[in-house]
Amino acid sequence: MDGASLDNILQRLPGCVSRDLIDQLTVEFCYLNSKANRKKLARALFNVNRTSLELLPYYSRLVATLSTCMKDVPSMLLSMLEEEFNFLINKKDQINIETKIKNIRFIGELCKFKMAPPALVFSCLKSCLDDFSHHNIDVACNLLETCGRFLYRSPETTIRMANMLEILMRLKNVKNLDPRHSTLVENAYYLCKPPERSARISKVRPPLHQYIRKLLFSDLDKSSVEHVLRQLRKLPWAECQQYLLKCFLKVHKGKYSQVHLIALLTASLSRYHDDFAVAVVDEVLEEIRVGLELNDYGMQQRRLAHMRFLGELYSYKHIDSSVVFDTLYLIIVFGHGTPEQDVLDPPEDCFRIRLIITLLQTCGHYFSKGSSKRKLDKFLLHFQRYIISKGPLPLDIEFDIQDLFGELRPNMSRYLSIEELVAALVELEENERSAPVEKVENERHSDNESHKRQARDAGPSVNGGSAANGIEENGKDHEIADSESYSDSGSIDGREDEDILSEDKSNDGSDNEGDDEDDGIPVGSDEDENVEVRQKVMKVDPKEQEDFDRELKALLQESLESRKSEARSRLPLNMMVPMNVLEGSSKDSRATESESGEETVDEEGGNAGGSSKVRVKVLMKKGHKQQTRQMLIPADSSIVRSTKQQEAAELEEKQSIKRRILEYNEREEEELNGASQMGNWGQGATNTSSIRSGGRGSWDGSARGGGRQRHHIAGSGGFYHSYGRRR
Repeated sequence: MDGASLDNILQRLPGCVSRDLIDQLTVEFCYLNSKANRKKLARALFNVNRTSLELLPYYSRLVATLSTCMKDVPSMLLSMLEEEFNFLINKKDQINIETKIKNIRFIGELCKFKMAPPALVFSCLKSCLDDFSHHNIDVACNLLETCGRFLYRSPETTIRMANMLEILMRLKNVKNLDPRHSTLVENAYYLCKPPERSARISKVRPPLHQYIRKLLFSDLDKSSVEHVLRQLRKLPWAECQQYLLKCFLKVHKGKYSQVHLIALLTASLSRYHDDFAVAVVDEVLEEIRVGLELNDYGMQQRRLAHMRFLGELYSYKHIDSSVVFDTLYLIIVFGHGTPEQDVLDPPEDCFRIRLIITLLQTCGHYFSKGSSKRKLDKFLLHFQRYIISKGPLPLDIEFDIQDLFGELRPNMSRYLSIEELVAALVELEENERSAPVEKVENERHSDNESHKRQARDAGPSVNGGSAANGIEENGKDHEIADSESYSDSGSIDGREDEDILSEDKSNDGSDNEGDDEDDGIPVGSDEDENVEVRQKVMKVDPKEQEDFDRELKALLQESLESRKSEARSRLPLNMMVPMNVLEGSSKDSRATESESGEETVDEEGGNAGGSSKVRVKVLMKKGHKQQTRQMLIPADSSIVRSTKQQEAAELEEKQSIKRRILEYNEREEEELNGASQMGNWGQGATNTSSIRSGGRGSWDGSARGGGRQRHHIAGSGGFYHSYGRRR
């Protein structure tokens, strides 16, 4: 039974690669303590694989632990190692080099645990220095790397070890060693005896700067972005704005996955410190240009981080798409056509391609419609021409390009020659010139409308919370993000892993000053709409204005005709009644009714006392069938009186609508008769505004009568602004 347990321990021995495992195995071996088992253990330790050098420190730990109660285990192992060293010292075959290194490193590890006497180590080192050539150089260097520093720092062996190191360096200088051996000797010497130099002085920063670095480089993550933003706003900006700008530009020193959080902070701070946000964009663009001018290999990681930062700034709607495209074109044309072209952009250097890929992978998927799509299509053609000019590309760059085109434009053709690309570019430019102006204007209008709609709908939360969840600071609600954006991108691409920061909160229907008015003009007001219409009309000629008036008149006439047809049709019921019941009511030959009933004289006046009654229908359900049953109720009941009052109010409203429509028709005829005599465009704009005002009044007045209505949708607290990631 003991033999089986010992075999199990010896089989587990090569798997003990931690201190806990080797200590546990040592305790288990103590329960199997016998002279035969100790010999087997020493032999198993000695026969360790020559390539398993990582096990030697743990085996030495086991021997040192057992030496407190088993004195013969270290002596047996050391005798076997010393005998093997003396046998191998004169072997010059290359096949023995690994065994020699394993042997001498095992001796060195035992020396550090004070199991091997220093005399044995110095004896082995002296044997190698006496014949300082071939394998002996490797053996001596491995011994010094293992326990040389330990012996040099020990008070009882420091002098002798220093002498050995001096002899080692003297032999190196005398003998003509190959570069590999020379490097091994220098590394071993300086590992044992480092050169004298002053301690590295750490930079002393003010506490405020240390706190800023802690917020940006240590605390910032998805869950703490709100807290970091709140703390940054509390800082004394007059003192630390320049240092904040410096830290924001050091995105390459933080985690690459947190670059988008720095961009989110920049976009959020722009509402409160606009000059700081502008300075960040300017400095990023300047850093990109400096990188193109220097083309330093050591700045590549920094340049990639800045490209990612620029793309994330666009993703958070802080910069315009024109900034992105200007940067893309700058990368492919900077330095070309100058004497420094070979220095700034060598033919074999593909780093600029990687810069473009990084930027487009960050924000390129937003350019999928409108003018931004056309701009990206055109740039990708120029990008292909730049790629062809580089010649054969490395495989990693080629794969990245394929992934980029597969993500952005999977159906775009990849051209193989400059001639094909030039022809494609010429065709694209001709199509742009021949495109109607109205189409271009419509695309721009579509982009703007999509952008506004995107800004209104941007309301996802941070960590799954509501967009209206505010951040309470000093007992008050403060806005964190703004929905203002200067981008014309209309693409929406949802990304669930990105959080959008918003801190606007409604205060029970009260309007917060500065929330609903970004530029001093109330959001969503009628005056705002009229101003936009006038500005747009000023851009068109009188002929287009006449077309507009004609279409407006046709629209209003169509509305009038539909309203007349609705007046003749059955008015909607106050409650939902099945169609079969509604149709059945028209076949009732006893009397005509309105939707709520009409007075009718009781045929049995004697029974009812001569009083008038109103016939109503009661909807009943029997099984799966619905049916109605008529019943008579007194005309002086409360339900009948309220119904009559409602019908009277509706009738009065209908008459008011008819009167307004007639007034509008008369005013329209007067304006058409006097249109030929009006030469002043300002008066025409005023008439147009009055027409639209009259139309609005008609629609608003007919709200309950089924006419067209204009709804302004807003929250209970007004219009809210939040910075959101493009989706």
